[in-house]
Amino acid sequence: MSGTIVVGVDGSGTAMKAAESARDLAVALGASLHVVSAFDEDHVEVHGNGSDQLVMNGADVAEHLVQTAAKSLGRGLTVTSSTVPGKPAAVLVEEAARMDARIIVVGNRRMRGIGRVLGSIANSVAHNAPCDVYIANTYDAE
Repeated sequence: MSGTIVVGVDGSGTAMKAAESARDLAVALGASLHVVSAFDEDHVEVHGNGSDQLVMNGADVAEHLVQTAAKSLGRGLTVTSSTVPGKPAAVLVEEAARMDARIIVVGNRRMRGIGRVLGSIANSVAHNAPCDVYIANTYDAE
């Protein structure tokens, strides 16, 4: 199999564990990996204090996340990345359609207990994906 596998990152340990599963799957299947991060356009982070402040908007933070993840995942593998404003589940589905992806990899975080009732990214992606969805076990990541 060739094609593209899409995975999202958000800076959490569970998302990185899902990304590592996506990398392993891409290597095993001879596919490329596309790392995506969704962001809120209104989000701003301020680091430091006084005159030594660094202000980053949501796009900057997302770009840092995908670049860091792509660098750590990309050994011996074709890895691309993108940042897209919007909700994580919708962004994953949109990017998978845009990339004509074969598989979206998501973690199973929030698929138990109250998160299962209220919904999860994995659940939303599984119901709306234009391709196969692989749900990686990420419960022991954080």
